[in-house]
Amino acid sequence: MKLKKTDAELATKLTQDPHSVRTGEREKVLEVAIGREVRAFRKQQNTTVAELAQLTGLSIGMLSKIENGNTSPSLTTLQSLANALSVPLTAFFRRFEERREAVHTKAGEGVELDRAGTRANHQYNLLGNIGANGSGVIVEPYLITLTVESDVFPTFQHDGIETIYMLEGEVDYRHGDEVYPLQPGDTLFFDADAPHGPERLVTLPARYISVISYPQAN
Repeated sequence: MKLKKTDAELATKLTQDPHSVRTGEREKVLEVAIGREVRAFRKQQNTTVAELAQLTGLSIGMLSKIENGNTSPSLTTLQSLANALSVPLTAFFRRFEERREAVHTKAGEGVELDRAGTRANHQYNLLGNIGANGSGVIVEPYLITLTVESDVFPTFQHDGIETIYMLEGEVDYRHGDEVYPLQPGDTLFFDADAPHGPERLVTLPARYISVISYPQAN
């Protein structure tokens, strides 16, 4: 089923600004990282600032400054917070120390592999992989090439969400009961739990980017 959404409808659902810039260098400051963790643990335990103030003996104003990264708490203060929130002291530093990874794959250097369910002469080039990360989501970006020797079949089916962006050639791509004609520049975004795959290879060779995302295992 094809769904058309207005810009206004999409705007009500998309709340994250992809172009937002975090304020200066504050995200790199230890105080800000600690404050985020204190707030997160407090909310996780459904504890108000006033209740946490009672448990620790700190003032509400001081706690507000700590959570907003506006002051540098002493080790004694952090220990009091750790005891009140029942977390190890080191938990307040985890995001500050957490490594943020990026993978740069040069043209032609993607890892060619046989992905689970791959059929004959479907060339998959994995363009990068970070693995387990703080977002809780695994993302697999592929460059897929189809030639005259490639099988056609609508039988892929797996967890997650998939996005296809057509680069070259034309294919008729099935998703569930619908078939979508994909040409260069077209995008198909879908629930990957439904049977899907290239049903008819119209113009070859065909190349498209496929990005699959799914929750990482606990």
